[in-house]
Amino acid sequence: MHVFQPMDIKNTDINPFTMIGTDFFAITVKSGDKINAMTAGWGGFGVMWGVNVAYLAVRDSRYTRELMDEADTFSMTFFNMKSKQNKMILKYLGGISGHDEDKIKNASLVINYVDDTPYIDEGSLVYICKKLSKTPISPDSFADPAIQKRWYKDGDYHNIYIAEITKMLAR
Repeated sequence: MHVFQPMDIKNTDINPFTMIGTDFFAITVKSGDKINAMTAGWGGFGVMWGVNVAYLAVRDSRYTRELMDEADTFSMTFFNMKSKQNKMILKYLGGISGHDEDKIKNASLVINYVDDTPYIDEGSLVYICKKLSKTPISPDSFADPAIQKRWYKDGDYHNIYIAEITKMLAR
């Protein structure tokens, strides 16, 4: 088990374009006795409704989406991407459905909690998030029809979740 320390989000110097768009991250969520994690690579950080937020996109077809709809909180875990093992973890979490197997157990990942919100202990940076809103993307959402043609040919649309960042932990 690693020791994480709270970090003031105002004192962080991160590049969200690299963190999210290149390195990716794991969303971890718990609903009842079910915990699941998935790899994500679309989202961002900002300010909304007077609080620091993360926003992220989860497709309708993902098991994690079902749990996120039921849960009030979730975590975003970022990894040291210089590690081959961490790259393999994220590839696995993104390629297998939690409907089919216990991905966390099969990847030998350790789950820890902050205020009953699970996160992956093998990470290096964790955001604990409180869900504020969910907005489904639909065919009529696009001002540019090329987006739908490129990303949604199969009709598996994303949902945009906006969540308050309640804690940030780093090692």
